[in-house]
Amino acid sequence: MALAPRAWPVVVGTLVADHLTMVAAGLWPRGTLLGPTLVHLPPGARARREIALTFDDGPDRSVTPRVLDLLDARGARSTFFCVGRRVEAHREVAAEIARRGHRVENHSHRHLTAFWFLPPALLRDEIERAQEAIAAATGRAPRLFRAPAGIRSPLLEPVLARLGLELAAWTRRGFDTVTGDAGRLLARLVRGLAPGDILLLHDGSSARVPSGGPVLLEVLPRLLDAVEAAGLNPVPLEPSRAGERVDEG
Repeated sequence: MALAPRAWPVVVGTLVADHLTMVAAGLWPRGTLLGPTLVHLPPGARARREIALTFDDGPDRSVTPRVLDLLDARGARSTFFCVGRRVEAHREVAAEIARRGHRVENHSHRHLTAFWFLPPALLRDEIERAQEAIAAATGRAPRLFRAPAGIRSPLLEPVLARLGLELAAWTRRGFDTVTGDAGRLLARLVRGLAPGDILLLHDGSSARVPSGGPVLLEVLPRLLDAVEAAGLNPVPLEPSRAGERVDEG
């Protein structure tokens, strides 16, 4: 039965509102409307005063090994969300991350700006190719996935479920890809820092300080100092499906 003309504004308005809601949900990395998202460590980890340091967009042949040395000097273990084609280009660096006791997880194969717009088949291809590259380099297939720029597609959760992956976001970030001011980055990362937090940094695509070096290498020692002073213990991210489940925002 055809709709009356006066019903069309209501129908169109509802469709527009629905699409805007889906877009907003995809652009909110910490949201859970489109599926479970790991944004904090589980209650047990919080009780143990644990936090997670995570590094995106690597591995980088020059930056990542220096990050590993800084972490080792403090006994900190972390999680690296790696881009598949960078793993293929720097396989020995990815292997070294795993050898030193850190987790190497999936950050897509090419880190496409248009990742959010890909259809399911291409989403799966991007994720599977990174899975294969990381497993070949480290001997362990990832269990966690972080979307490029944290922007998730409404079509992503079914793909992750079929591949046995869990989506990981973060509690706070420093925006270290866009600012080379280590002081500002540190302030953003430690303001309100609490047990259970997941912090986002970048060993790939790090912004540069005025002298030309990666800002990450300036802010990380100071961040580790602050973490230690607060009595917090950096640990790798673990899939919540393997233990306590976290799907809160």
